[in-house]
Amino acid sequence: MPKIVAIDYGQKRVGIAVTDDLQIIASGLTTVHSKNIISFLENYLKNNRVECFVVGEPKDLKNNPAESARFIEPFVKNLKKRFPEIKVERVDERFTSKMAFQTMIDSGLSKKARQNKALIDEISATIILQSYLESKK
Repeated sequence: MPKIVAIDYGQKRVGIAVTDDLQIIASGLTTVHSKNIISFLENYLKNNRVECFVVGEPKDLKNNPAESARFIEPFVKNLKKRFPEIKVERVDERFTSKMAFQTMIDSGLSKKARQNKALIDEISATIILQSYLESKK
């Protein structure tokens, strides 16, 4: 079964998570610089079948697009253009960074380790993907 890849897109970094082959478990994969995301995905797709990209959709508390949406929308358009055979789904990403940070605290990471913004982005992508998987059930 093809995998599902989640993308937590940011201006500097992109957190990436992926499902297992049975699309049951979401796991953090890596974090890449935003300018390298398309080439990373091209390389990833050489060795992995992907059915869907799940991209975080930033919203404010009133369910309107957040300020950061203006940076993400061009990326989503480019993603659809570069990989037209792969479905792109959007998932509300409100509070995922806070949830990721809390996950780091709960798992006992040191204060220094919790300052790793790349790890926060990767965990955020994992939360986005897990949320998507649960919504499919």
